[in-house]
Amino acid sequence: MKFTCTKTNFNNGINIALKAVPGKTTMPILECVVIEAKGDMVKLTTNDMQLGIETKIPAEIEQDGIILVNAKMISEIVRRLPDDDVNFEVDENNNILLFCGKSKFNIPGIPHDEFPMLPKIEADKTIHISQFTLKEMIRQTIFSISDNESNKILTGELFEINGDEFKIASLDLVRVSIRKIHLKESYDPIKVVIPGKTLSEVSKVLNGGMDDEVSISFSKNHVLFEFDETVVVSRLIEGNFYNIDQMLKTNYETKVKINKNELYGCIDRATLLLREAEKKPVILHIKEDEIQMEMNTKIGSMDEEVTAEKEGKDLVIAFNPKYINDVLKVIDDEEVTLYLFNANAPCFIKNEEESYIYLILPVNMN
Repeated sequence: MKFTCTKTNFNNGINIALKAVPGKTTMPILECVVIEAKGDMVKLTTNDMQLGIETKIPAEIEQDGIILVNAKMISEIVRRLPDDDVNFEVDENNNILLFCGKSKFNIPGIPHDEFPMLPKIEADKTIHISQFTLKEMIRQTIFSISDNESNKILTGELFEINGDEFKIASLDLVRVSIRKIHLKESYDPIKVVIPGKTLSEVSKVLNGGMDDEVSISFSKNHVLFEFDETVVVSRLIEGNFYNIDQMLKTNYETKVKINKNELYGCIDRATLLLREAEKKPVILHIKEDEIQMEMNTKIGSMDEEVTAEKEGKDLVIAFNPKYINDVLKVIDDEEVTLYLFNANAPCFIKNEEESYIYLILPVNMN
């Protein structure tokens, strides 16, 4: 096996593949990357048994071949090589020889026979979406997945397609995030739950181009993402997602329109008084043409007023400040609208088209 490629391409490819290498495992072979040279491309494959990645990089291949090597070790070596072409060779004893500039490395390789290669997916359905749109939809919902492994379904996100409507939703029992768009084509109904870890890693790898497409294919147990020269395969989470439609009220008694950045800045300043692990709410006094915000902690207190347009009743309500600002950070609109019922009912932040809907439970002020 022998090939030459640029350090940049090799480094980028390994960085993508690393996203499916487990941090801790009882199977050392899963800490490895398969490097396969064939034709004019080098394919890098990793698999932690839940998430698998294949990515290809261009190379000048003198001799086809395949080898297994510890992924983090080869990554650190390549990252520190001079900015030059990398010559990669494997001898008859599976030793890997790396030459780059004046640097030379000789490291042990492993036969790839026992490595669990990615499963062959027979897709039932495939949809197409721009990389930019998918990346944005994940960014705008992933923050409200749960990290509690005892309720596995909440560690993933719902992907639901009906006709040309595509919805992504997540919840952690104190908040709900929903993003909806219309696709260019209509599809048969699809409803699956994809692990948050998978979506987080996919989002990092997507280039985010508006004109660059990603294909998402679904089978009974897997989802497959294909884009650029990369394939990501993940197991789906089994079980039924919560019926979030039942949580979405249409009635409200108070509606508030407010500048997003002003609201975010005010709440952000209030959190300066929070010590680590201290759970104190920010209290919102919603009045005729303003919201007065109040925070009281062991360190001190603050209050600030923000101009707002209000319809309906005055209201005093309290929230975990992080939950409010997590939402505000991902909304691109200049103004946001809050829909409220009473001090104990959820607050909804949504636009008129309902292309995004966020639900946040209030905190008991007592």
